[in-house]
Amino acid sequence: MKIISLTTYIVPPRWLFLKIETDAGVTGWGEPVVEGRALTVEAAVKELGDYLIGKDPRLIEDHWTVMHRGGFYRGGPILMSAIAGIDQALWDIKGKALGVPVHELLGGRLRDTIKVYSWIGGDRPAEVAAGAKEMVVRGFLALKMNGTEELQIVDSHDRIDAAVERVATVREAVGPNVGIAVDFHGRVHRPMARILVKELEPYRLMFIEEPVLSENREALKEIAALGSTPIALGERLYSRWDFKSVFEEGIVDIIQPDLSHAGGITECRKIAAMAEAYDVAVAPHCPLGPIALAACLQLDAVSYNCFIQEQSLGIHYNAGNDLLDYAANKDVFRYEDGYVAIPGGPGLGVEIDEDYVKERAKEGHRWRNPIWRHKDGSFAEW
Repeated sequence: MKIISLTTYIVPPRWLFLKIETDAGVTGWGEPVVEGRALTVEAAVKELGDYLIGKDPRLIEDHWTVMHRGGFYRGGPILMSAIAGIDQALWDIKGKALGVPVHELLGGRLRDTIKVYSWIGGDRPAEVAAGAKEMVVRGFLALKMNGTEELQIVDSHDRIDAAVERVATVREAVGPNVGIAVDFHGRVHRPMARILVKELEPYRLMFIEEPVLSENREALKEIAALGSTPIALGERLYSRWDFKSVFEEGIVDIIQPDLSHAGGITECRKIAAMAEAYDVAVAPHCPLGPIALAACLQLDAVSYNCFIQEQSLGIHYNAGNDLLDYAANKDVFRYEDGYVAIPGGPGLGVEIDEDYVKERAKEGHRWRNPIWRHKDGSFAEW
C-alpha cells in the first residue's frame, strides 16, 4: 500500500480537513488546524506531503519520527498541528485496512463511554445561568464557561466581583453536583489570577483552566496554593517535551493536549502515558470538528487517566456549520446521560461526507481570533 495524494479542505466554521488516499483505495481523514491559522497549517501539510507520497501509510511511528525529527526546526503549533492531522489520517487508514477501530490497535478499549462537557456562553460571559440550565436539560453533567472578560495585569475589584457573581449564578442554577470548569483562557495575569482563584474556591469547581498563560507557568505554584480547585492547562503545549517540565514541577492536576495540535494520536498517547506516571489526569482539548473528536475518543478509549472529553456540539464558534454536519454517519457520537460512546467503526469511526466537504470548501473561511483592547487602548489578551 502506498500514499498517492494528500488533499486539504478549508471548511466553515474554522476547520481544516485532510484526506490521504492510497493506491489500495483506502482513504484516511485528519483534522490539522490551528484556529485562525488554517492556511499556514495547510502549507505545512503540503510540505510534509512531499516526503509521504509513495510511502507505506502503515508505518506510522516511522513517519511521525521523520516528520518531526527530519526538520532541523521542530515543534510549535504550526508544524505539530500539521503532523497531528497527518497522523490521524494514517491511523484512520490503518484501522480501515484491517477492519478495526484505532483503539483496537492501541491495545483495546478500557472504557465504553466517557463523560463530556459542553460550553456555555461566549467569549464575553453574560446570562450564563440560562445556558447552563439548558445544558443540564440536554443531559450534560459538566459544562465550561469563560471566567472573565478582558483583564488588565492589575485591574479593579469590580471586574473580579462580576466574574465571581457569574460563576455563583451558574452554580446556583445547576445545583451542587454538575461539574463546572472555569476557563481563564490566558486572559488573566498573575496578580489578578491570585485573587480570582481564591475568590472562586467556595463554588467547588471541577477545574480552573489556564489560570495564567503557559509561558507564565512559574506563577502556578503560588496560585495553586491559594485553593484546592484542580488546575488544568495544555492546549498551547505541543509535544511530550513541552509537557515534561509541567510534570516535573508537580503543580498541574489536569493536562489538556489537543490531538489536532500536539502531534495527533501517536504523540498524545505518549503524553497521556507520561501524565499517568505522575498521577495527572487528562481531559483532551477539542473545540473542533468531527475528525478531531473521533481521534480524541480513540485516545480516551485506551488511556486510564482520561476522565472527561471536550466537544464542540453547539459551541458559539460553530456559526454556519456544526459538529455533525460533515459526518455521513451522524450517529457516530452517541450522547446519553452526559456521556458519549467510543466509536466502534473501523479507523477513527467517523465517515466523512466528502461531497458536502467539497461543497463547503468552495466557501471556505478566513476565521481569525478577535482582537480586544483595554479602555486605555492597549492590547488585551483574548
